[in-house]
Amino acid sequence: MSSPSSAAPAPGKPPASSTTSATVSVSPADAARASTRPDRLSSIAPTTSPHNDQSDEARSVLSTLNDDGSRRWIQPKLSEGRFLTRRRIVAYLLIALFVALPLIHVNGKPLIMLDVVARRFHLFGATFLPTDTLLLALLLVGTGLTIFWLTALFGRVWCGWACPQTVYMEFLYRPIERLFEGSPGRARKGWLQTSGAGKLLKYPIYLACSFALAHTFLAYFVSWDQLRHWVFGSPLDHPVGFGVVMLVTGAMMFDFSYFREQVCIVVCPYGRMQSVLLDRHSLIVRYDQKRGEPRGRKQGKPGGDLALPVLGTADRTGDCVDCHLCVTTCPTGIDIRNGLQMECVNCTQCIDACDAVMTKLGRPRGLIRYSSTAAMEGKPLSMLRPRVVLYPMLIALVFTLFTLVLLNTGVADVTVMRGLGPPFTMLEDGRVLNTVRVKIVNRTDAPAEFRIALSGLDGAEFKPLADPVLIKAGEMVTTPAQVLVSGSAFKRGHAEGQILISGPKNFSYTSTLSLMGPHTAAEPKETRP
Repeated sequence: MSSPSSAAPAPGKPPASSTTSATVSVSPADAARASTRPDRLSSIAPTTSPHNDQSDEARSVLSTLNDDGSRRWIQPKLSEGRFLTRRRIVAYLLIALFVALPLIHVNGKPLIMLDVVARRFHLFGATFLPTDTLLLALLLVGTGLTIFWLTALFGRVWCGWACPQTVYMEFLYRPIERLFEGSPGRARKGWLQTSGAGKLLKYPIYLACSFALAHTFLAYFVSWDQLRHWVFGSPLDHPVGFGVVMLVTGAMMFDFSYFREQVCIVVCPYGRMQSVLLDRHSLIVRYDQKRGEPRGRKQGKPGGDLALPVLGTADRTGDCVDCHLCVTTCPTGIDIRNGLQMECVNCTQCIDACDAVMTKLGRPRGLIRYSSTAAMEGKPLSMLRPRVVLYPMLIALVFTLFTLVLLNTGVADVTVMRGLGPPFTMLEDGRVLNTVRVKIVNRTDAPAEFRIALSGLDGAEFKPLADPVLIKAGEMVTTPAQVLVSGSAFKRGHAEGQILISGPKNFSYTSTLSLMGPHTAAEPKETRP
């Protein structure tokens, strides 16, 4: 327990000083930071600060960690402002979009559906099969490069504005929590908030929201008709489906009622990638250190401030009054004034909180604002940077290749392979037997018949196991076939022909077939010089 002499001042008030020496408890992390930043020594807060009993040592490890290693539960104060209004509009539009995407159909297919069981992936009217490894690889690479490019330009704009974790947490679950428990820092109103019953009654609402959210999530993986059957049918008719729904509902409940911001801080790897994705010109949420430091309330404020000046603080000219509203409103519990941090999701709540304080004090807004490291140092913003130029070029190249490959996909994918077993078999009548396998993937949305034929070998006999081959929509069938050729057709042990595959919509595919056989007796043997 700290002694009175080491207690921190109340928020917004400068620490008392004296001409005599005074002892202030400073954490090792503060001392290390002060040694590298002497100009911020006066702004170091004691470890017993009343607004946050967590030391800098614990905060340097995890923003939601207490001194004793227990979890520090975060209940951020809502800060109304221009950015919150814009984020709220974007969030509710996204929630509606998340629900609508599986219901929208293009060419008779869901706009987005990842049918893992049937191994069919529908994206924007196109259907991808497990055999489309090149297409899927190009799509993933292009999506990753696009994320890298947007991050280099606008920082973690995805995390703060469009990530489903942020959207549902900050604009669905936290508003419910504030409705039942009241907003932090404000007087509680009504029976729910004052009696404490709201802490219990919010969980049934959470469960209902998690149940609805689980069905929205599953609609991306299960057909809507199947999901509707799960919802309105008896659980006894579909125990597996019911179990999946309950499992996903429990996961959503655990996430948004307990784990919360830990998903962004601990689980998601995106924050740890910022050190390589950002540069000094990337747009991020920044605190203007030159304008705000040293922190503390100004003395001799015009307008009749009768407070006695504090010795040693007459030179305080920074605009930051150290009110800590930027800290109490942060959903991940960080202090944006400490610079760029992994936990910052660019939610802009600290901007709205600080702008409100600056407006009340009659000072310009923007002490915390969207800016870049270079701009804070007085350097001009540069948009023509190597990564900003290279990323779009690579994205254009990848998606051009993706489009070309996609346009070249036809009704079916065909692969001709050699059969299993010996390479060839000599028959008693002098003919040579080769076995082949023909793999056909039906890419259409309806069953289709495919015919297999052989050409280019005079007198050859072709015996497929099935002809025509009936294949269901999206299915793959491998059919074996026998090729019988006269021994005289082989030269140097090889003979070549063509496999012809025809199907619906004038589909035609030709593949060269290389057969193996014996060397003919009439063939002269090579002699080495």
